[in-house]
Parts: sequence; structure tokens; C-alpha cells
Amino acid sequence: QVQLVESGGGLVQPGGSLRLSCTASRNIFSIISKGWYRQAPGKERELVATISSAGRTNYADSVKGRFTISRDSAKNTMYLQMNSLKPEDTGVYYCNYKTWTTPSAYWGQGTQVTVSS
Repeated sequence: QVQLVESGGGLVQPGGSLRLSCTASRNIFSIISKGWYRQAPGKERELVATISSAGRTNYADSVKGRFTISRDSAKNTMYLQMNSLKPEDTGVYYCNYKTWTTPSAYWGQGTQVTVSS
């Protein structure tokens, strides 16, 4: 049994920062990539950022230059550093691991991020 547990969400003012964490209950083998998704109120879920097993990162245009995805393999943890937050960043953020094996993906339960003055 593997679980992804997210933390770090909360309420922050525009221009502020938050760091989200996603920790796996145990090491997960054969990972293709890791990523963060978000779903804003009334909108579809969207991909925010990914990091491949080789460390290559990609970001949605809306967060480039503001968000940074990273990992700490020793801690089985992935992070999303969010700076210069905007109200439109508000939503539930989910972490995701994709693997070569079954199951093909693991998901966290989500953490709420609210950016408001």
C-alpha cells in the first residue's frame, strides 16, 4: 500500500509564497515523472508542473518564473515552491506520480491553496 500525502496549503495574500510537499509512504520504483495539478473553482483540472526521473522540469505558462518543482529522493518527497502568488492560483493542488508499473499512477488527496487579500 502506497499513499501520497500532501501538505503546505493555506491562505496567503497576493504576492506571497507557499511551499507544498508531497511525501510517499514508501519508495516508489519505476517512476516516469512526478507532477503537480490544480483545480480552481469552476474550472477543469490543469497540469502545473512536472519533473522527470532525469530531473527535467516543465511548467504551465501561467506559472513559469514563479513556481519551482523539486524533489528529495532520500525523503521520498516532492515539493512545489510557489512565489509571487496571484488570486488566480487559488485551487486544490494535487501531487501525482506516474510509473512504468501497475498501478500506473498515484495521487495525493489534495491541499487547498487560497490566494486572497
